[in-house]
Amino acid sequence: MQFGIFSIGDVRPDPASKRPLSEQERLRMMATIAAKAEEVGFDVFATGEHHNPPFVSSSATTLLAYIAARTNRIILSTSTTLITTNDPVKIAEDFAVLQHLADGRVDLMTGRGNTGPVYPWFGQDVRDGIPLAIENYALLHRLWREESVDWQGKFRTALQGFTSVPRPLDGVPPFVWHGSVRSPETAEQAAYYGDGFFANHLFFPKRHFAGLVNLYRDRFEHYGHGTREQAVVGLGGQAFMRRNSQEALRDYRPYFRNTPVYRGGPSLEEVAEHTPLTVGSPQEVIDKTLTFRETFGDYQRQLFNVDPGGMPEKTVLEQLDLFGEILPVLRKEFAAGRPAQVPDGPLHPAQRPALLQGATS
Repeated sequence: MQFGIFSIGDVRPDPASKRPLSEQERLRMMATIAAKAEEVGFDVFATGEHHNPPFVSSSATTLLAYIAARTNRIILSTSTTLITTNDPVKIAEDFAVLQHLADGRVDLMTGRGNTGPVYPWFGQDVRDGIPLAIENYALLHRLWREESVDWQGKFRTALQGFTSVPRPLDGVPPFVWHGSVRSPETAEQAAYYGDGFFANHLFFPKRHFAGLVNLYRDRFEHYGHGTREQAVVGLGGQAFMRRNSQEALRDYRPYFRNTPVYRGGPSLEEVAEHTPLTVGSPQEVIDKTLTFRETFGDYQRQLFNVDPGGMPEKTVLEQLDLFGEILPVLRKEFAAGRPAQVPDGPLHPAQRPALLQGATS
């Protein structure tokens, strides 16, 4: 089981001091968070992609390369890379470069994104979101596996004998997750290729995401990649901890109110009841996180958002220290009862034959 954190890279004033960070300060803060995450024992650091204010996360590979030079073990990922508005040729090249520089510690999470205006900014039409995602990923998948690609599609110019450089490190492309908050087509795409499916279930009730995960598991088995239990699933989450729940609720409430997606909506207590958001003691975070398996089955990656709403760096680092205390417990509990044939982390296709053989023996 892999545990990680992700940042969407928003720049908001600290609700206490009212002081906004500069863009440079926020980017350096994200790098500091990633290094701290490695120090306390997390497996993954991920960053989103946005091209509009108040975000600074427009160039994930640049930021992740900076972090790669300052870390040694942690996996570097996106959460999400826009497969709809990025050229798949450039994705193939950028992530291969990052993979070489990071000694292979690189994942890619694709997604369509939730900001409609981004499409025309990059010459696309939001109404083509699903077809763009399908076509662009089909090309990206080939670019990492074939040295000479002939390509004819609807949304970009044709390719003839094209070779993406550099080639993936040791001939193994980065592991790919297909992230979604609402689209069954994304779950189907992940299953078709035998890739991972990431249900970023931050805002919807869990039954919505359980449906997407179950669809992905069924189709993963249908396409012959393994049993539905062996499908590679990741989940999103949010947590804020203090030594007791009263302090946690008191201290987190200003950041909750400072997060636009929550502003004017349900209360903190209602959101915590119906979503993965956990605000409380370390034991409460352990207990609620362990319930995710009851809904989604054994899964392989859990990412937490820990820096929303203008939360200052000091407070985020305190959260990571508390996570460092509970990660060993979470690992132990998630390992208990996991069937031997169910992977405890993402598996590349080359690793699957032995797993499949074990499942049928």
